[in-house]
Formats: sequence, C-alpha cells, structure tokens
Amino acid sequence: MASTALLLLLPFLLFSVTTLAQTPAAPAPSSPGPLNITGILEKGGQFTTLIRLLNETKINTQLDNQLNNTPQGMTILAPTDNAFNSLKPGALNGLNDQEKTQLLLYHVLTKFYTLTDLQTVSNPVRTLAGDWGLNFTGQANQVNVSTGVVMVAVNNKVREQSPLSIYAVEQVLLPEALFGDHPAAPPPKASGPASEKSPADGETPPKSDAAHSPADHKDAAPRNGVGLELVLGFGLIAFSVLS
Repeated sequence: MASTALLLLLPFLLFSVTTLAQTPAAPAPSSPGPLNITGILEKGGQFTTLIRLLNETKINTQLDNQLNNTPQGMTILAPTDNAFNSLKPGALNGLNDQEKTQLLLYHVLTKFYTLTDLQTVSNPVRTLAGDWGLNFTGQANQVNVSTGVVMVAVNNKVREQSPLSIYAVEQVLLPEALFGDHPAAPPPKASGPASEKSPADGETPPKSDAAHSPADHKDAAPRNGVGLELVLGFGLIAFSVLS
C-alpha cells in the first residue's frame, strides 16, 4: 500500500523539482546610478531660471562630477524662479560670465548638511565660491542664511539624503563682493599750490606790480609841480643878485 502511494506521488515530486530548477532567480537590486542635480531640480518644478543658468555657465557637469566623486557630499541652496524675478532689473545682466559662475557657486556648500546641522554649524560656512562664505543662524526649527547683503529662511527641503541636500530659498544669495556697498573714490588732489591757480571764471586777474592805477598818476602830478616851482624860485634869486 505504501509503495503504491509512493509511486503515485513520484511524478508530482519530479514535476515540482523540475519547475523549481527552471524558475529564474530574482535579480539582485541594482545600485543607484550617479546623481544628476538638474534632474532633481526639474522634478521640483520651480527652478527654471536656476537650471538655465547652470547650463549656460557649464557648471552643471562640474557639480555632478564633484558630487559623485567626493565622500563629503554637497548642499545646494537653490533660488526659486520667484527669487530671480524679485531681483532688481539688470542685476544679472550686469555680471560677466565669470561673475555669474561665482554667483552660482556661492549657493553650493562643500559638504552634506541637514537642517539640524545648519543650526549649529561654525560660521562662516565654506562655499564653492572660495573665500565667499555664508553665515547661518538657527532658532527652534528655523534656519536663516545671511550674505551680508540679504538674509533668507532655509526651511523648504527639496532633498535631504546623503550625499546631497537641496533646499529652496526665496531670495538669490547676493555676495558682498558683487553687490555690497563700495566706498566712494577719494576726491582728486589739487594740481598745484593755491598761489599758482588760475583765476576762476568771472574773477578779475590780479594786477602786476608794474601796472599803475589812476591814483598813482594823480600823486605824480603834484610832485612834478613842486619841482618846477623850486627851479623858478632859484632862478629869480640868481637874477636879483646879478642885477
């Protein structure tokens, strides 16, 4: 009886083993590909101007390469389209290509930061613009960033996952080196001593020592008259003696 049951189950067992052998193994999860910053910004839907500037200055490729080849990660403070629209007319057109590149790099921190990190970070925080740093202050859940020209809140997360954080900001971060108040140029020095200056328009030039005023001629006339009287007086005395 038992052998009969085993013979009946044998075809079923053989079919199950064959089916399992032919079933392909589940593929291993693929590793995530390199991050693309402009692709992430495009999904945000409010960074059209920023994406255009990144493409025009050719630094989008530079940022992607650095992000995918550094263990420290990166943090981007991304101005929205409203932020660019609120700039004074001609603010961007007045910059040359190098200055535009520096302005964009000023929005990129050289490490991955969470909002919590930015509340306690040591200022100034280094950016890819080199010596141009940013200052962060935090209170409760609010983080503010200051450039010395503008201050804006940082609280809108586009992405906060290592190695990349992107936070939307509603103002363009204007560095003092490009948009700060510059001291006025000193007034030009006088070209020579005051005694050598030419007379101003409408002024009468000073008279030379050799020039004589009408008063001088008036004084000279009496002196000539007195001399003539003395000559006539001596002449009369001499005539009286001889006669």
